[in-house]
Amino acid sequence: MSLKPLLTRWGSIDRSCPLAEYPRPQLKRNNWLCLNGVWQYAICEGITKIEPDNYEGEIVVPFSPESFLSGVSRQLLPGQTLWYRREIQIDAVKAGYRLLLHFGAVDQCCEVYVNDKKAGDHEGGYWPFYIDITELACAGNNVLTVAVTDNSDTGIEAYGKQKLQRGGIWYTAQSGIWQTVWLETVPEQYIESIKITPNCEDSMVGINLNFSLPEIPAVYARVYAGNILVSEARLNSCIFSLSVPAFRYWSPDDPFLYTLKIIAGGDEIESYFGMRQFGRITGKDGLPRLALNGKEIFHSGLLDQGYWSDGLYTAPSDEAVIWELSEIKRLGFNMLRKHIKIEPLRWYYHCDRLGILVWQDFVSGGGPYGRFISQYLPFIGVHVRDSRIIRGFGRSSAVGRVVFKRDMERTVNLLQNAVSLSVWVPFNEGWGQFDAKRITDKLRVMDNTRLIDHASGWHDQNCGDFASRHVYFKPFRMKRDTINRIQALTEFGGYSLPGGHMASDNLFGYRMFNDKTAYNGALRQLYESEVIPAIERGLSAAIYTQLSDVEDEINGLFTFDRAELKADAEEVQLINRRLYERNVDNQKKFL
Repeated sequence: MSLKPLLTRWGSIDRSCPLAEYPRPQLKRNNWLCLNGVWQYAICEGITKIEPDNYEGEIVVPFSPESFLSGVSRQLLPGQTLWYRREIQIDAVKAGYRLLLHFGAVDQCCEVYVNDKKAGDHEGGYWPFYIDITELACAGNNVLTVAVTDNSDTGIEAYGKQKLQRGGIWYTAQSGIWQTVWLETVPEQYIESIKITPNCEDSMVGINLNFSLPEIPAVYARVYAGNILVSEARLNSCIFSLSVPAFRYWSPDDPFLYTLKIIAGGDEIESYFGMRQFGRITGKDGLPRLALNGKEIFHSGLLDQGYWSDGLYTAPSDEAVIWELSEIKRLGFNMLRKHIKIEPLRWYYHCDRLGILVWQDFVSGGGPYGRFISQYLPFIGVHVRDSRIIRGFGRSSAVGRVVFKRDMERTVNLLQNAVSLSVWVPFNEGWGQFDAKRITDKLRVMDNTRLIDHASGWHDQNCGDFASRHVYFKPFRMKRDTINRIQALTEFGGYSLPGGHMASDNLFGYRMFNDKTAYNGALRQLYESEVIPAIERGLSAAIYTQLSDVEDEINGLFTFDRAELKADAEEVQLINRRLYERNVDNQKKFL
């Protein structure tokens, strides 16, 4: 059944250039051109590299063709090719400079052409890439074309909650360009990437620069707290540290960010970082707890699917993202679990500056998932060794397992500088899970600054930092973890309230309510009787399902279009205050 058009309050977009903000806040340059806006499109039968003679109409980039805001509202299917075309005016590239064409994300596979010549290609629908088009572009009019194919949930690439046969907990499959496209002019020797590692123990921040050419230019780096220069250094190195004396810790209560400016040869970038340290601590009660900056902290959060009623995978505007994250803070939550999706980098930037901790899922793939493994066994509490029964987990494809490892490295490299990102979540509910212990060990080598929830929900492999549980259809009761990991309730609730602002007539939820009074009363009772009392028995994180409704699923605190908060704001604020107060009271009992 098709979905009803449902605009958010931000849905009246500027079609000429929506989402026009610089898309990469931690590697920012001034000389850039946003290519979002109206392109031509055509959907052709077959996997073809031959550009169509005629295009079907206009599509607004960066919204997927399946979304209402794209102006298309049409599903790309396996075996079809989606073509984009746009003419752009480019000034002549000065001698000693390069012209880079960036794509935030294209789902799933694409080939890019400039003036009818192939410029490059990419596989994987969630990760940015760029192409040096200096030799293909000319001064004046240029034609960009992009050919996209997408197997969605029928192939080996990651797809998350997307499904061609959407319904229930599975959502409309996305395709095509769904993040910002932009041009950038850089010197021949430019900074390709930057890795920033806070070192709170030594009051330093580590910097690792990757350059486009092997020679290391002279580097001038400065750190600012607001407008005040904190430290600076001149050196000829791509790996160095800067002093941050008497630094101010980053936390959800005080999300202070330092500005970092770097001049390297002829290149100049601006970035930022926060001084913070994630870890675990043994509480005064002898139980393991989550820690931030050496102090115990309780994570109270929401499961966040990252779908919007009008833009689907793409938020209608930067303002919409800021509003939503600000509302989450207003309600008293200090964390979001980004569920099986990677957001544009500006989303993480806003979490960094507003102070919202992020648990980041890796995007799932593989399939189909066996119902016996993913539904029946977890209900009776049976955990299966994922190194043996990979077919039931949807990972029988050896190539698919290689793709997951490739994507894990991409994800860590992309998000390693996110100040707010505190926990990695490689697998969820057995979807595409395999060798979780080995994956966890490899991930720990790649990034030892964050904690790992290796198997969220079930099919625990007795590794990682968390005893992670999902509870929906029965009361939550704490269970002792035999290897003394942090206790986390990583999905629960899912209470549903039908009403207005719904995109579907097929309603899905874990427990339905008919009116707001009953809904809010049950929500309060759930926390008071099951969640809050578990804190003194070791609970350190609670993630409620979920932030907003999505299509059939109506278990959000907000409606799908974010027009209405179904939960009572004061009630939710009180719940979160009680969570934090109970955590503090539990610490005081053992002083």
